[in-house]
Amino acid sequence: MPADDQDSKEPEAPPERVPFMQRLLDDPFLLLFLGVAIPTMLYTLWGVMEIASIPLAR
Repeated sequence: MPADDQDSKEPEAPPERVPFMQRLLDDPFLLLFLGVAIPTMLYTLWGVMEIASIPLAR
């Protein structure tokens, strides 16, 4: 085996940083949580606004 085979290797580049959106979309449990939590918060806010808009009885 020639010795230059081992010497001709290029130095390893540092690992590339994974973009934030790719990390977010690669996590199925986070997507499940967000898919349940966001509609829950929106419908709760909508319900509170509806109740607040009902006029008071005299």
